[in-house]
Amino acid sequence: MPRARTIMSLLRQRLRVLNADFIRFNHRSIAAIRVVGTVLAVVGFVASVACISCFIIHTGYRHSTDELVQINRVLRWVQGVFIVCVIYDILFRFHTTVRRARPLMHLLNGAMLLTLLPWVYPRPEHPWFAWLDTFLYSPAFLNSVLAAYALLTFSSGVANLVGKRTNPSLLLSGSFLVLIFIGSLLLMLPNATYGGIRYADALFVSTSAVCITGLTPVDIYATFTPMGVVILAVLVQLGALGVMTFTSFFALFFSGNASIYNQLLLRDMFYSRTMSALVPTLLYILVFTIAVELVGAAMIFLTIHGQLGLTINGEIGVALFHSLSAFCNAGFSTLPQGLSNPLLLEGNQSIYWVMSVIILAGAIGFPILVNFRDALTDRFTRFWHRLRHREMEPRRIHVYNMNTKIVLVTFSALFVAGALLFWILERDHTLAGHSAWWQFSQSVFNSVTPRSAGFSSINPASFLNITVVMVLFLMWVGGAAQSTAGGVKVNTLAAIMLNLRAIVTGRERVTAFRRTVSVWSIRRANAVVALSILSYLFYAMALLWLEPELDTRALLFEASSALFTVGSSLGVTPELSDASEFLLCTAMFLGRVGIISLLTGLAGRHHDPQVQLPSDNIIIN
Repeated sequence: MPRARTIMSLLRQRLRVLNADFIRFNHRSIAAIRVVGTVLAVVGFVASVACISCFIIHTGYRHSTDELVQINRVLRWVQGVFIVCVIYDILFRFHTTVRRARPLMHLLNGAMLLTLLPWVYPRPEHPWFAWLDTFLYSPAFLNSVLAAYALLTFSSGVANLVGKRTNPSLLLSGSFLVLIFIGSLLLMLPNATYGGIRYADALFVSTSAVCITGLTPVDIYATFTPMGVVILAVLVQLGALGVMTFTSFFALFFSGNASIYNQLLLRDMFYSRTMSALVPTLLYILVFTIAVELVGAAMIFLTIHGQLGLTINGEIGVALFHSLSAFCNAGFSTLPQGLSNPLLLEGNQSIYWVMSVIILAGAIGFPILVNFRDALTDRFTRFWHRLRHREMEPRRIHVYNMNTKIVLVTFSALFVAGALLFWILERDHTLAGHSAWWQFSQSVFNSVTPRSAGFSSINPASFLNITVVMVLFLMWVGGAAQSTAGGVKVNTLAAIMLNLRAIVTGRERVTAFRRTVSVWSIRRANAVVALSILSYLFYAMALLWLEPELDTRALLFEASSALFTVGSSLGVTPELSDASEFLLCTAMFLGRVGIISLLTGLAGRHHDPQVQLPSDNIIIN
C-alpha cells in the first residue's frame, strides 16, 4: 500500500512537470503556433469546400462504382484534416477552443473525434450495445458530422473575411452574386431537372430565387425534380435572410469567434441594441422565421389535404415549399398553374387567407419584429416584478419606436385601400359571377401579393388597365424596410408623404408621433424614390427596345416586377430572349441589394469641405 501511494505521488509529480513543460513550450512557440493555426484554418476551409462539393456531386449526378470510391477517398482526406484541426486546437489553443467556444461546438468536436473509432478500433463482432454500435459505425453518422463541421468551418471562414473591414454594401452585393452563380450551377445538375435546362434559364431562375422575385421562364412543376425544388427552396431561404446572416449566425452561435467589426456590422443590420443582445437577436429572427414557416406549412396542409389528388408526402412537400415561398415573398409555386390552379381557386378559399397572413409576416420587417420582442419582454418583466413585489424601473414612454408606428400605419392603410380598390375595380370583371366571400377573399389576396410576393390567383393579364396601374403602384411601394419584401418600402413612402405634409403646411421640421424625422432620413427617401423612377425608366425602355414584337403593357409590367422583386407577370417571361433575361437578372439583383446601397459602396464616403459655402435657392414651383 505505501508503495502504491509512492508510485501515485511520483506520477502526479511527473504529470505536473510535463504540464509545466508543455505550458512553457506554448509560451515560447506562440508565434509558430499562430502560424500553424492560420495554415490549418486555410486548409480546413479548403477541406470544407471540398466536402460540400463532394456531397453536391454525389447527390446531383449518377455515378459508377469507381467514381463513388474516388468521392469516398476525398471525404476520408477531409475527415483527416478536420480531426487534425480539432486535436491541434485542443492541444495548442485550449483557452479559445474549450473556454470560449459554445457548448454545441464542444459537442461537434467530440462527434468528430468519435469518427476516429472505426480507424483505431475495428467493429466488434459482439458489441455491448447493438444500437450504439450501428450508429457510431454507420456512414450516416460520419457524413452527418462531416457536413455539420464543413458548414461550420465554411461559415467561420466567411465570417473572418467580413472581419477584414470589407465595405458592407459591396460585401452584401458580392455574397448575392456568389450565391446566384452557385445556385445556377446547382440547378444545372442532371438530378435537379427532369429533362435538363439551359444555362440562361438556370441563371434566371437562380437570380429570381436569390433575389426572392418569383419570375421564371420555365414551369417549376414540370421542370424541376424534388431535388431541384429543394435547391430552389434553399436559394430562396438564403436570399431572403441573407448569406451573411446564416454564416455569421453559425460562426457566433457555435464557435463565438466572429470579429468585433463583424458583430458591429450585424448589430447595425438587425438593429440590436447592444453587442450582448446580438446572438439572442439573431437567434430570435431565425427561430421566428422557422416557426412561422412551419406553422404556415401546417395550416396550408390542412387547407389542401385531399383537394389536389396528392399523396400525404406530396401534400407535405407542397405545404412546406409554399409556406417558405410566402414568408420569403418569393412567389414560386410547385403546383400546376400555381395558386391559380382550378382546384384551389374554386375551393373554400382558406389557402389564400393562410398565404396572405404568411406573406404579411415576412413583409413587416425584422426591425419591427425585434421591437415587438423588446416590448413583450419589457411587459413580461414588469408583470413578473409586480408578482414578486419587486421594485420596478420607470415605464418607458415610447415602447414602440417611431419606425414601428409609421410602418404599421402605412402598411395597414395600403392593405385596406388596396383590397377595397381591387374589389371596386374588378367586381364586374374578373370577380363577377362569384359569391361575396369569394370576391372578398380574392380582393384581400390580390391586395397583399403585389406588394412583393408575386403569387397569382387571378391571371393579371385579365385585369383592367386601371387595376394594372394600381398593382404597379403597390409593386413600386413593396413592404417594410429590412424585410423579405421588395419595392421602395413603406418607410420611404411614409417619409415622402410626411415631408409633403410639412411643406404644404409650412412647417420647418418633419414630425410624426411626437418625434422629428431626421433630415438624413428624408434625403435618403428622396434619393430612393428618384433612383427607383430613373431605374424603372431605363429597364422599361431597354426591354421595349429588345422585345419590339411583344405587348407593351406586358413588358412595362415585367420591368416593374423584376426591378421591385415582385414576380407577377402578364405571361411574357417564357417568350423573352436571352438578352432580355440577362437584363432582368440585373434588375432583380439591383432591386434586392438596393441601388442606393450599391452606389454608396462603389462611390465610397466623401466628406464635406471644411469651408462653409454660401447658400442659394433653386427655384422650384
